[in-house]
Amino acid sequence: MAAPSHPTPAAAVALPPVLEKLEAGVVRVVEFAAGGLVVVEVAVLLAGVLARYVWGAPLTWSDELASMLFLWLSMLGAVLAFQRGQHMRMGALADAAPPRVRSRLELAALVTCLALTVILLPYAFEYAVDEIIVITPALEVSVAWRAAGLPIGLALILFFGLMRAARLGQPRDVLVAVAVAVAVVAAGMAAKPLILALGNWNLVLFFVLFVATGVLSGVPIAFVFGLAALSYVALGTGRPLTVIAGRLDEGMSHLLLLAVPLFVLLGMLMELTGMARAMVGFLAALLGHVRGGLSYVLVAAMYLVSGISGSKTADMAAVAPALFPEMKKRGAKEGDLVALLAATGAQTETIPPSLVLITIGSVTSVSIASLFIGGLLPAFVCGLALCALVWWRYRNEDLSGVRRATRGEISKALLLAVPALILPLIIRTAVVEGVATATEVSTIGIAYSVLVGIFIYREFDLRRLLRMLVDTAALSGAILFIIAAATAVAWCLTQSGFSRALATAMGNLPGGAPVFMGVSVITFVVLGSVLEGIPAVVLFAPLVFPIAKALGIHEVHYAMVIILSMGVGLFIPPFGVGYYAACAIGRVDPTKGIRPLWGYMGALILGLALVAAVPWISIGFL
Repeated sequence: MAAPSHPTPAAAVALPPVLEKLEAGVVRVVEFAAGGLVVVEVAVLLAGVLARYVWGAPLTWSDELASMLFLWLSMLGAVLAFQRGQHMRMGALADAAPPRVRSRLELAALVTCLALTVILLPYAFEYAVDEIIVITPALEVSVAWRAAGLPIGLALILFFGLMRAARLGQPRDVLVAVAVAVAVVAAGMAAKPLILALGNWNLVLFFVLFVATGVLSGVPIAFVFGLAALSYVALGTGRPLTVIAGRLDEGMSHLLLLAVPLFVLLGMLMELTGMARAMVGFLAALLGHVRGGLSYVLVAAMYLVSGISGSKTADMAAVAPALFPEMKKRGAKEGDLVALLAATGAQTETIPPSLVLITIGSVTSVSIASLFIGGLLPAFVCGLALCALVWWRYRNEDLSGVRRATRGEISKALLLAVPALILPLIIRTAVVEGVATATEVSTIGIAYSVLVGIFIYREFDLRRLLRMLVDTAALSGAILFIIAAATAVAWCLTQSGFSRALATAMGNLPGGAPVFMGVSVITFVVLGSVLEGIPAVVLFAPLVFPIAKALGIHEVHYAMVIILSMGVGLFIPPFGVGYYAACAIGRVDPTKGIRPLWGYMGALILGLALVAAVPWISIGFL
């Protein structure tokens, strides 16, 4: 499992029986609701596909209902992740501290999370009330039914946080921590005139110093991002705090992101039905005798499935559950696995039908067909760089206990794996041919997996299904809450005017195209770590593409460079959200993957440098 966000100290005490029963009852209700929402989302989206292409009568309300329920699924999943201690955190410094210091850091992390919920809760409620007058076009119901999920989810997080605080059995320490938090808030409010006088330099205060301190102290990443955005709006602007609630809503209710929990569920179903075992069995028979063989398979698998869902997180969720168990059996370290998974996520950002490519085409008027053609080879070059590092790292791997499979065994494994290997082809074909959207296609995969598991592999344990649905909601909630908080941070950077000022500075650089390209790489690596791909593209592409064209840089070539740069930034800690998503999917402590990740990122940067230096890699087939 990933590192708990609030590890329970050894000195924890039991709650009174009435509180224990109350907490257990609330947990059961939340689990039932979250698991039920996963089922409903699958049913609604699958019904939309069937109605459109089988019955010829599209359901005009299916996407709208799925979007409204998605916020509830995201928040209830985030609640479960909090209750279980599964929100991502960087615990390296906190875990290495002496026991007394570590317990105080854990208490500080808990109080920080409670501070965010206490401050934001009334504004989330106000935001939900404001949405009452907004009516949806298809269902003709108030949007408040969706927005209400935000304050209710925050209230549940507050409830479980208070239960955790009560278990500490240290009321004096808790009161001191709360008093310190109140004093910090009061000091910030008193210093608001000074902070406002800093202008855009306050971005460094909130989004560099504050975020770095919180993350390195072991506070859950999502809560650090959320509190940084909240603090910036409260102390660095004159805007109401309801805008943060709105940005969280936006970050957790975008229908595209619904692919995340659905592909998480698809990955779990592949394991439950035996599809993953059959697929890995064939791949192991084919490449198991090669040093680092399954690592090559991971790189290739991410290349093949990338772009199917439109979300790097969903792509990783589709691949990792199928490969990680067998790789661990063969002695691979958790940290190395999650580091390679994150690196392949960054590597495949340019593979069509990537939404980042589509977004660039839409905001810059560059041909989307040209972007699709140009995106395949840059990702392949970066993949080769990763494979070269895999070869180096595993060149001395001991394979004395591994027997090379015969041709007959490989053929038998292939025959058994064909139903599982067809799944990626079905998913990609459905997207490319327009049968289903990037979100809907995951439901086709889920339905296919259930049918194959029941009728072909004959493995479908209903007793595990409910727990699987709850686990899907909790894991997805941990991922989506980080994305939502990052969306709030992105909005803050946009509203500050930072994006336009940065583009102006880049346009005035001396040295021509090479210097501009080098600065673009560095800039978009940094932007990718805090904005992700699509927000950064929407903000900056219309500003920098004319500069690149004026300097003689081909637009498709420049697009590939900045997309790969943002991909590297998205997966580089301590700010890169993608890395923590990879850790959550792989259920690995983020601290275990940091060291091997730098090697893979170094290989990616070499591949990126080659793509930037050789335009033919991007435009040679246009």
